[in-house]
Amino acid sequence: MEQPVSNQKSPDAAVLQAVERALAELRRGATIVLHDWAGQGALVQAAEQASAEGLATLGKLAGTDAMLLLTARRAQALAMPEAEGLIASGGVLALALDDRGPERICALADPTGPKAPGTKPRRVVSAPAGLDVAAVELSKLARLLPAALMAPLPRTPVQSPRAWADAHDLMAVTAANVAEYRYAAARSLTQVAAAAVPLADAETARIVAFRPDDGGTEHLAIIIGEPSRDEPLLLRLHSECFTGDLLSSLRCDCGEQLRGAIQAMAEAGSGILLYLTQEGRGIGLVNKLRAYTLQDLGSDTLDANEQLGFDADERVYLPAAQMLHQLGFRKVRLMTNNPQKVAALSRFGIAVEDRVAHSFPSNGHNEIYLATKAERFGHLF
Repeated sequence: MEQPVSNQKSPDAAVLQAVERALAELRRGATIVLHDWAGQGALVQAAEQASAEGLATLGKLAGTDAMLLLTARRAQALAMPEAEGLIASGGVLALALDDRGPERICALADPTGPKAPGTKPRRVVSAPAGLDVAAVELSKLARLLPAALMAPLPRTPVQSPRAWADAHDLMAVTAANVAEYRYAAARSLTQVAAAAVPLADAETARIVAFRPDDGGTEHLAIIIGEPSRDEPLLLRLHSECFTGDLLSSLRCDCGEQLRGAIQAMAEAGSGILLYLTQEGRGIGLVNKLRAYTLQDLGSDTLDANEQLGFDADERVYLPAAQMLHQLGFRKVRLMTNNPQKVAALSRFGIAVEDRVAHSFPSNGHNEIYLATKAERFGHLF
């Protein structure tokens, strides 16, 4: 007799599915329910997608006052003294809406957008602990500005937040799943395709694609030659840079680093470049373009990211370690100027036997960018 096929998802797959569905809702401007297992719940929208209709929905459904959640970094850029004590912990500040319209909300969340008229006082209010941080993290994961609208659900003994969400046909996700999402995505990476792809500087190259269980964004391993697993691997971790890698932008050195690493590996006989989809130090392409706007107004790379509400560097390197483990490499010679990459790989069980310097001269447009890397990010040139 045939055994029944189990439809039960792995814990990581369940986390990924729940969060991905919530992200899709936020990106289209819809409302979701965010909750914890203690019975605390709230309605959440992405601040970047704020609209009069959405604000009306929050008030009608929740029956409580909505609030705007900003990262401490963004609140600091708005010169709010309450932000100072929250910077180190990555905390979130909640502001009362006080009849603010969508334009004013977007102006508070986005330093590059149109400036809304009026200077209403910013009144700090209390947000549901834990849910506030998770709501902003969802906005980051959705590749939107790191700001959210929230309306707490009143505590009732009749329905749990999840049951309430089901009754109102809304997606629900837990704060615990949001916190676990990045790790679940990295742990679930599996090889889904591989092919030989001769390159201009390395004809004996092949590309292996890795995809998480949720079918989300792929990371790539570009394998040059036939690296030996008995010797430390010549390795480059390269974060996706559409403008530099594809368009040869002169604002950064990413394109040169990408092509230079491939050429160096070909000359050395072998190596692997892991192409990680974490554009703009992990903030995404659209937000990177916003950061460029701020740089044109006088900010450097680090300050621009923080003015938008992000940390200086939002990247994670667990996916890289997972890919290396699956490919069978445990010891590497890492091509990088960034000590944080060395430390990150070491934390995830990859022995960095040597750091190989990997830098290129300024092209006349990126002097400030390179200087910021050295002076403020600690890169070694």
